[in-house]
Amino acid sequence: MHSARYIQRIPWSVPLCAVVLVLVGIGAISRADALAGGGVRAERQAVWLLLAIPATIAAAAIPHRLLRGWSYPLFGLSLLLLVAVYFFPARNGAHRWIPLGLLDFQPSELAKLAYILALSHYLMFRRNYRRLPGLIVPFAITGLPVVLILREPDLGTSMLFFPVLFSMLFAAGARPRHLCAILLLGAVSLPALWMVMSAEQKSRITTLFMQEDGGGAPRGDGYHLYQSKQVLALGGRWGSAWEGATVEDPLAYHLPAAATDFVFCMVGERWGLAGALAVLTIYLVMFGCGLRIADQTDEPFARLVAVGIVALLAAQVVINTGMTVGLAPITGLTLPLMSYGGSSLLMTCIQLGLLVNIGLRPGYEIPGEPFRFGEGE
Repeated sequence: MHSARYIQRIPWSVPLCAVVLVLVGIGAISRADALAGGGVRAERQAVWLLLAIPATIAAAAIPHRLLRGWSYPLFGLSLLLLVAVYFFPARNGAHRWIPLGLLDFQPSELAKLAYILALSHYLMFRRNYRRLPGLIVPFAITGLPVVLILREPDLGTSMLFFPVLFSMLFAAGARPRHLCAILLLGAVSLPALWMVMSAEQKSRITTLFMQEDGGGAPRGDGYHLYQSKQVLALGGRWGSAWEGATVEDPLAYHLPAAATDFVFCMVGERWGLAGALAVLTIYLVMFGCGLRIADQTDEPFARLVAVGIVALLAAQVVINTGMTVGLAPITGLTLPLMSYGGSSLLMTCIQLGLLVNIGLRPGYEIPGEPFRFGEGE
């Protein structure tokens, strides 16, 4: 009876949506391999999935309250690993990976989850962030991984931390007027940020505002954006899986990083507009379930972790899909559960396993309603 009730409490929408997205992602990666003339990335992604399944189960089974005590040490370890990447040779001009023999580990993936855990631990019982000076520490915690990741350089991943920060502060009870004031301050400081960005990062942003429809394919960073929109459009309403290829020229389908950064284009090319909208709908269902888990959770640490995970994945989806259609700069950011990459798939599955964990234990430690403040607090 106890096991039956335990199974009934599992928020099945999260794992079911995740399974569908992973399978669609492997299909899209396979399509990218086929268009590139062959490859084994789809098979490798399937192997990573086999490794991610037990990690997800473990993340869902271990009581989440135990993670609170490990949050600060894990965050410190992630910062050390972000420094360690600079001691290994660069790849394509970037220091993002630590080689581990048969596979490579990307510390920024661990840093995202470790940051959510550490910030949740800090915010769970404090009220000083209800005042503007009290926001200094949360922003300092955020700035540490952002600076290290931005210097790799990895503009896309560094951009994710601020939506997560604002979402968690809002969920914890920070005053909206303070958050708006900080946003205004951030907008004013954009010229200073522009001065410290690398030439490659500046180029990707300027390309966004200089894009033109029609004509031939441009050179440089503009080529990726041009091809991204073209390949996505080639899918039409139902995609090549149902309607067949619309053009014979293989160069029309050429898209660098099709299996990683631009895997959403492969979804659109293979299954058309219908498939792309279906994928976005599945993401919305999964995020809605995640927010419902957070809303039904009474334990402060767990609620903030749930909000942080949903905000992280949602921001990643918005930025990745936005860059494929020219609404955001090309940042090298993967699409959760779908892009080729072992570290990304593994850590995303662990995050979703933790979300299921929280859904199983909504009133684990502290009853009542946290983050409720009076007017003077």
